[in-house]
Amino acid sequence: MTSGRVGNAATRSAQLKDRALALGFDGVGITTLETNAHAGELDEWLARGYAGSMTYLHRQAERRKSPAGIWPDARFAVVTLSNYYRDMPEPAGPRIARYARSIDYHRTVGRKLGRLGDSLRELAPGAETRAYVDAGPVPERELAVRAGLGWIGKNMMHINPTLGSFTFIGVLLTNAALVPDLPYAADRCGSCRRCLEACPTQAFVAPHLMDARRCIAYLTIEHRGPFDDEQRRGIGDWLFGCDVCQDVCPWNEKFAGESQRDPDFALPPELAHVDAGEFETLGEDEFNARFGALPFERAGLAGMRRNAAAVRHNQTVR
Repeated sequence: MTSGRVGNAATRSAQLKDRALALGFDGVGITTLETNAHAGELDEWLARGYAGSMTYLHRQAERRKSPAGIWPDARFAVVTLSNYYRDMPEPAGPRIARYARSIDYHRTVGRKLGRLGDSLRELAPGAETRAYVDAGPVPERELAVRAGLGWIGKNMMHINPTLGSFTFIGVLLTNAALVPDLPYAADRCGSCRRCLEACPTQAFVAPHLMDARRCIAYLTIEHRGPFDDEQRRGIGDWLFGCDVCQDVCPWNEKFAGESQRDPDFALPPELAHVDAGEFETLGEDEFNARFGALPFERAGLAGMRRNAAAVRHNQTVR
């Protein structure tokens, strides 16, 4: 690449980052698409059965290990962070993870990524882009580290040193010429083990190693079918998702600040009060009308009925 082209790529990269921040993203970085440095760890994790019923991770494994295979024309990944933290009181009723107390982030972040793709095509006429928000075979957290945006904590969450871990990661793959950022080289968790020790179900086998089958978020969102007695007890009063390992993280206690950038991350009226008993009587049409735009859609009505029944049972045996 000639010096002129390098200069053009550097200017384009800087302009693209400015536009990303103007669109409301809270962090942005650029990285290349080499093979994932943790490829062997993914193979071992899957072989141990820690993915549970998330069989799609087996199908996606090769592309997660080598993201260049997601789209062979892609040369770079533009990685964005969107802060969704709000210091809000728990909704009345059962507990709901913070990320789920707003319009489904696949929609809100996806729209902004689409606009960022439009900006990139303006800056690089003829360029192509593909956007991903926690969907498809994209190793988002690994790419975020390589784009200089933070490190992966012992609880497997991506941690940004000025935002904490309450962020959505978006990825825009492109064939445009850009200049990558330096990877984030430090692991700043140190000797802290708060997240590991706070997990209600002891889902962490070791630092950076989680058995998803024991994770409350997995159980209430990804798990299909009924709970056994241990699983039902484990979810406690969590109706959907879990924030325990993030809530105790010092990086969140010190640096997680209120999201002011996107009104779509505000608590919608539908979640001001959720009664665990109401799912038993809701029909599919009513469920879709009230919760179809929220992350509850991932578990579906059957999953939410199961979760709610477990929460109600746990409340009666306290």
